[in-house]
Amino acid sequence: MYHLNSFFAGIGGFDLGFEKNGFKTEFLCEINPFCNEVLSTHWPNAKRAEDICEVRASDIPDAEVWCGGFPCQDISVARGASQRLGLGGTRSGLFYQFATLIDEKKPEVVVIENVEGLFNSNGGRDFGVILQRMTSMGYAVAWRLFNSRYFGVPQSRPRVYLCCWKGSPVKAMRVMFDADGAHKTTNERRDFITEASAPNEYPKVPKVAYCLAATSGRHTGTDWSRTYVVCDDGVRRMTPKEYERLQGFPDFWALPVGYDVNAEDTDTLRYTAVGNAVSVPVVEWVAKRIKLELKAKITPFTGDCAKTFVPEFAKEKWKSDIFTDVDYTDTSMTHKWPRAGIAWGNGYIGGNVAPTPHKPIESSLTAIVERDRVSRKYYLTPNAAEGILRRVDNQGRKLFEPLRTALEIEKMKK
Repeated sequence: MYHLNSFFAGIGGFDLGFEKNGFKTEFLCEINPFCNEVLSTHWPNAKRAEDICEVRASDIPDAEVWCGGFPCQDISVARGASQRLGLGGTRSGLFYQFATLIDEKKPEVVVIENVEGLFNSNGGRDFGVILQRMTSMGYAVAWRLFNSRYFGVPQSRPRVYLCCWKGSPVKAMRVMFDADGAHKTTNERRDFITEASAPNEYPKVPKVAYCLAATSGRHTGTDWSRTYVVCDDGVRRMTPKEYERLQGFPDFWALPVGYDVNAEDTDTLRYTAVGNAVSVPVVEWVAKRIKLELKAKITPFTGDCAKTFVPEFAKEKWKSDIFTDVDYTDTSMTHKWPRAGIAWGNGYIGGNVAPTPHKPIESSLTAIVERDRVSRKYYLTPNAAEGILRRVDNQGRKLFEPLRTALEIEKMKK
């Protein structure tokens, strides 16, 4: 059996995905009190820590794999972010503490997840710092942008994943890239406005949901780009249970013992925790491939190995570059990072690869929507409906047509 240590663990998305592939979670580090209650519910016997800044290397049990999605709040380009502090922020800057522990313990594999904004945070310098730090410790780093919608959940959620393998570019590369190539997608935005349900069937939803946000779920009509459910008696926001399903968690996963499932405060905690989580099916895909590589023998590696293997499906010329003499703290410099690549030693190659596995896993939003009646607290008011329509029209957006019709009807109830 292989073992896993989890940092910035949230509600255990990494751990659930790895455990589905036979790993055992040995250590969990998470500072959020509610998330810790969720972790205690599912891993009562795992060794625990809260503040990573207080963790010593000697506190951490041995494990082949470490994983962590360090906080993204200082990097995210989500609406409402007034300033992006990047790795200089107090939250996202916790990467440095994570890296210090990695350097002291040297696990075989480190898996990191973060928002797409990591590529251009602080002019691209933050991503350069991460690659440079990991390679300086002897890790080869393969990275890709993945979108959860192609891994078995109907949610468009682009996230950066990095597989850092100690001393083996080949293993890092084989984890993150299919030798047969990435599936090519077309007209991805169409699925946001294409109906998934039958013409006379309720509830009505599009084929794919927008990316879940770590918000309270309360609605005042200020956000058109959430996913709404059109019912035969109105329009509602998604429930916490539907949020869990959209991230690949079992129902009520983020509901610790003792919490009232009907309380508004409980809803807020669940929405926020699940919105911050990793998508379990993407982690499963990565974990399965890591397990195979842990079993396999080390393969000799040369730069030509990567340059012939990866472009086979990138179908474009990959950029090559070196880290030597590059100062990623120089604020006068900017760096444009490709959406996929491999870094080792003092250099890297990179290019833009579709955010999909070779064989996408199909899913549909209509399959995860609750069919039974839900509480009226999830339904939009006429004022909220009017607010959404106003913002859609002001921005020249196009809505899912059944939603547009239902919002117009709701607005008339004012």
